[in-house]
Amino acid sequence: MSLVILLVQFRVSILMSASATMAAIIADSQNCFIIILLCLFSLLCYYFIFKKPKNSRLVAYGCDLSPSPPSLPIIGHSHLLLSSLAHKSLQKLSSKYGPLLHLRIFNFPVVLVSSSSMAYEIFKAHDLNISSRDNPSIDDSILIGTSVFGSAPYGDYFKFMKKLLVTKLLGPQALERSRGIRASELERFHSNLLDKAMKKESVEIGKEATKIINNSLWRMSMGRSFSEKNGEAERIRGLVTELDGLTKKVLFATLLRKPLEKLGISLFKKEIMCVSNSFDEVLERVLAEHEQKLDEHQDRDMVDVLLAAYGDENAEHKISRNHIKAFFVELLFAGTDTSAQSIQWTMAEIISNPNIFERLREEIDSVVGKTRLIQETDLPKLPYLQAVVKEGLRLHPPLPLFVRTFQEGCKIGGFYVPEKTTLVGNAYVMMRDPNVWEDPEEFKPERFLPSSRLGQEDERREQVLKYIPFGSGRRGCPGSNLGYIFIETAVGLMVQCFDWRIKGDKVNMDEAGGLNLSMAHPLKCTLVPRS
Repeated sequence: MSLVILLVQFRVSILMSASATMAAIIADSQNCFIIILLCLFSLLCYYFIFKKPKNSRLVAYGCDLSPSPPSLPIIGHSHLLLSSLAHKSLQKLSSKYGPLLHLRIFNFPVVLVSSSSMAYEIFKAHDLNISSRDNPSIDDSILIGTSVFGSAPYGDYFKFMKKLLVTKLLGPQALERSRGIRASELERFHSNLLDKAMKKESVEIGKEATKIINNSLWRMSMGRSFSEKNGEAERIRGLVTELDGLTKKVLFATLLRKPLEKLGISLFKKEIMCVSNSFDEVLERVLAEHEQKLDEHQDRDMVDVLLAAYGDENAEHKISRNHIKAFFVELLFAGTDTSAQSIQWTMAEIISNPNIFERLREEIDSVVGKTRLIQETDLPKLPYLQAVVKEGLRLHPPLPLFVRTFQEGCKIGGFYVPEKTTLVGNAYVMMRDPNVWEDPEEFKPERFLPSSRLGQEDERREQVLKYIPFGSGRRGCPGSNLGYIFIETAVGLMVQCFDWRIKGDKVNMDEAGGLNLSMAHPLKCTLVPRS
């Protein structure tokens, strides 16, 4: 009996041992499988993302890539381009390593240009080569989709839309036709400020500037303004603010577009589509209103013109409803925020420099008088006002960084730039270049007065090309003339009609993070109407 028990125990121990061995083998197999998967994934990542491209043309061009500063493993210089104040981080980098640098996002090439002379060479000799942008695309989005005018390739669609934009909205004749709209909005702007002054309420200059620009653009392009009473206007301004908050994420998605596309990943799609759908709802309603009254309109606005092109089978270029809506999102965002921030920065500089404030007021009083408000027709006779605005834009460009793509390989500053390299230009640094601007960190409007540049025509012409607050070349901002009008009339009126008081001894000029150059502490003042 005891022998049988021993035999049974022996068999059980053998079975348990075999079972344990089998479990160990299975576990080892699973671990091995996981390791194999990780190896395969790593190889894919290496192949699609980190594998170094072969620059066979380096030999043909007989030059090397531009200098490349030390970078972090794998991510390269991504942390610098995506820092809160990227233009300042890149300024430190260029001051240490040079004005033309070769950076990398993972292993995708980026050329950083921080010199006015380098930018001058690029725009003069390679403007067509950098006239396209390789931005990410999200199907059906009117923010960064294929319908977006600003990121469209430099081709038939871009040229068609720019032609319409200039002839119907932003060209000299179009601006002449819409002057009455801007004059009435300037009067409303004055009334709002005066009302707050009489009530001794604090005024946030950026918010008030946004209202006048929004209302003007809406009426100029859509033939209507959005109501303040039912919250419609506030909703639009809120959407523009949300879109501004997305710009850094869009840049991140743009810089990582190539590796993410290969891995089938779309960054921030949910957030982008949420804002896109909200804009789509508002703008679809505007289009429907115009379609109902299309035959009744005698003076056609931009919406009417685009709807006519949308319905015309023989149009110069076929456009969709998304093209139209994407265009107006860009118009409201690019036209509103940039000009409003520029007005705020310029007023901050004027308030910080009492002598400039007084000289500007004296010029306005001598030309306009004290019995009427400043008008657009006064601007050509106010050179110091124009100089003040230009100096504000020089020190505080609305977009401190501009991004383009080299479609073909070329030679810049003695260095080779491979095709499909992303160009990042630091306009903030370029317009503070001591080789071009005397006392570049100081607010000196006199540098833009015609009398200060007599006898230096060639030098003046070159300096104009190095003054790029609205970009330059074929992809420069087509609305720069309108931007100057908005800023000059708003600043002129505020100086003409009110004294400005701030809390504390001086204005806080700290910058906020983001792609647009905004103030970290919005400029708030109390107003005192001039007697």
